[in-house]
Amino acid sequence: MAVWLSCAAIAGAQTPDTLRLSAADAVARMLRLSDEARISNAQVELAGAQILTARAAGLPQLRLASTYSQVIKNARATVVGSVFGQSYNYNTNLLLQQSFFQGGRIVAGSQVAARSERAALASRDELRASLAVDAQRAYLNAIFTARLAVIQRQNLALADDRLAQVEQLERAGRSSRYDVLRARVERANIEPLTLQSENDRTLAELELKRLLQIPLAQPVTLTTDLAVDAIRALADSAAADISPAGVRPGVRATELTASARDAAVKVARADLLPTLSASFTYGYLALPSANGLPDRLGRTSNAYCPAGSPSTRICQNNGWFPDRSFGVQMSWPLFDGLRTKGAIDLAQAQAKIADLQVQQAREQANVDVQRAVAELTRARASFTARSTNVSEAEEAFQLATLRYGRGVGTQLEVSDAQLALLTARSTEARATFDLFLAVAELARVRARPIPLPGGGTVALGTSR
Repeated sequence: MAVWLSCAAIAGAQTPDTLRLSAADAVARMLRLSDEARISNAQVELAGAQILTARAAGLPQLRLASTYSQVIKNARATVVGSVFGQSYNYNTNLLLQQSFFQGGRIVAGSQVAARSERAALASRDELRASLAVDAQRAYLNAIFTARLAVIQRQNLALADDRLAQVEQLERAGRSSRYDVLRARVERANIEPLTLQSENDRTLAELELKRLLQIPLAQPVTLTTDLAVDAIRALADSAAADISPAGVRPGVRATELTASARDAAVKVARADLLPTLSASFTYGYLALPSANGLPDRLGRTSNAYCPAGSPSTRICQNNGWFPDRSFGVQMSWPLFDGLRTKGAIDLAQAQAKIADLQVQQAREQANVDVQRAVAELTRARASFTARSTNVSEAEEAFQLATLRYGRGVGTQLEVSDAQLALLTARSTEARATFDLFLAVAELARVRARPIPLPGGGTVALGTSR
């Protein structure tokens, strides 16, 4: 028994704490941890690295090179003279290179990279706006399914009460066996719907956890609910907004991509022009007679020659001798097998496609705005129609129940009134959620700040 209690205590200690999650927290978590957001951030970093790579072509380059080689058999020393027979070769130098002209490739390449980075930033802003709406949609869907589960449980409780009432009336001789059976059947038919609503609530919560990277075993409490008056005010404000829609980040991204494609044509044309660069080499060379790293500066004198050598002979001390060189290189491809022409044609075709994509993006943005306006109009009409429907359905159900209890009405009237009440409560909840999502979607396609159910807006940032 003690062991069992200890295990139970450990299991209880390992149970994760309940996460209290507001709609703002859900959006922030979505923008920070979702795979889509992390990929877009990585794409921005990639574009930034391409800028540095493009600009590096115009900066000087300094390289350190060091080589060692050993000649085993030298044919030139054998044929011409022993002066060429240097068996050991040590060489260390610094190479400085600077490009002065590359046909405009460096400037155009930097423009391509910079515009690509700005396009990546705009694409990230567009994605973040979509993720903000998606996070709220998943959050509100979890709340909606939870509310439907509560409505279904209330509906089941009403069915239980009606069944008890019918059974009581049967015992009093005021109701028939048929009425009892009908009440039991209706109650039995409602129970699977209640179980289904509970399952829908669980699935919606699991989907929310998946999107927000929350451990599936961690309990979550959703703390934000929709205030009807606040949602109505947001919808009225959005419907009254007649100012022109802003430029969506997605449209801006396609425009910047098209501009980058235009600059890429200049990069391709640069291959038709000559390139000019200069280089300077500063180093030391050692040709010792015996293998071993030289440890002194090189000098030449007759004193370093073997004994008995002629006085006119000059020998070296096996040290490091300075090695300097300077050069200017000019290259002009006169004919490269039409490779440059093919590259230019490819760049021009890509630029033309990018321009057409800009036109498509603008047209789609206009369609999205009109679609969102139509959806907001529908959602407002549905919300207005359902605003008083629940109270009337509740009153109708109470009257039908009272009429049946007094023997004036029928059980069919009560069943119809209960079904109407269930439908009214469900549609009221759906109309409220649809209205808010319509407002949020319209704000997104208009490039406006996206509202939150609990008040405030989503801070998405602005692309450069």
